[in-house]
Amino acid sequence: MTNPILDHLLSRRSVAANNLGEPGPSETEIQQILTAAARVPDHKKLAPWRFILFQGEGRAVFGKVLAEACAKAEDAPGEGRLAFESQRFLRAPLVVAVVSHVVETPAVPEWEQVLSAGAVCQNMLTAATALGFGAQWLTEWYAFDETVRAALALAENERLAGFIYIGTKQAEPSERPRPLLEDIVTVYRGPA
Repeated sequence: MTNPILDHLLSRRSVAANNLGEPGPSETEIQQILTAAARVPDHKKLAPWRFILFQGEGRAVFGKVLAEACAKAEDAPGEGRLAFESQRFLRAPLVVAVVSHVVETPAVPEWEQVLSAGAVCQNMLTAATALGFGAQWLTEWYAFDETVRAALALAENERLAGFIYIGTKQAEPSERPRPLLEDIVTVYRGPA
């Protein structure tokens, strides 16, 4: 007997952003992806994350922000680099920023809330691939840049957990080596 959910999890692969293209998800599919993303472990139902969608012209508008931030952050970046940054979000029809924000409460540690945002990113990847799209989770330089943070109006307690690029696969991703279980699993048998 096969299990389609387990089969999907065992075969899921990220598709590089530069291998994504049109068409992107429909509005209905975007709602499904975001709804699935929000169904993660979330102690005390804090929802310590939110989404910013970049699609259509918004991707090019944000590209200008990235180029300006790059010009500020680097000493004399070349024209090629600035052109790349201005086009960065055009690599996929949909880019979703996952914003992690810690809710101050003694009931739920900060680390647990940050991990919940990571689970959101993974669910988003899984939902996108289940719908037949390719997706990649990236946190490149701009996830940590203060100019970008200001342009996105991030609060002091917010961080970018990542940018999820989603689109139609232009090429099948190749498999990569995975860790061997014997290298990453320990069975606890009591104090050493």
